[in-house]
Amino acid sequence: MHASLDHETPSRVRVAETGCVSLIGMAGAGKSTLGRLLAEKLGWAHLDTDRLLEAYYGQTLQDLLDGLGLEAFLKTEETLVSMLGVRRAVISTGGSVVYGPAALERLKLLGPVIYLSVSMETFLARVGDAGNRGLAVAPGQSREELYLERQPLYQAAADFTLTTDSTDSMASVERLLAWLKQEPEA
Repeated sequence: MHASLDHETPSRVRVAETGCVSLIGMAGAGKSTLGRLLAEKLGWAHLDTDRLLEAYYGQTLQDLLDGLGLEAFLKTEETLVSMLGVRRAVISTGGSVVYGPAALERLKLLGPVIYLSVSMETFLARVGDAGNRGLAVAPGQSREELYLERQPLYQAAADFTLTTDSTDSMASVERLLAWLKQEPEA
């Protein structure tokens, strides 16, 4: 069955047919994987803001982070995301997008923000040493400290939280679709 919101009125669903759904969370939470799958189910475009940054600057995320430094990288990410003008898209964000108030404000205007939550153990296992992944971490900050720092930021920004410790991507997408189709609370 094709899961589409075409025949439902925007007032009866959490996201309008012309809106967007944004995914936030730690690296390794499944934002890119679930974003692609959700976009396919909705018949929408998928936009990965990390890939957009790489395309805009013609560099890998790690090279961009190394070249700009953490503070300038975060500001660059915030600026780019705050200028998004897209519709009918699932937006997979970089994990550090929660540091940019203007970026979060823009995502909220575009539609619901979904926090893909993973345990610290899952985060550490999926990300490993973070290598050249472009993980926006302050000098001397451990991955554990980064995880703990970001949790309240994700929770505060989220309209809905979905735990993605399981590797069953299709089950996660079905849970997201079910939430999106629910009538919003008054």
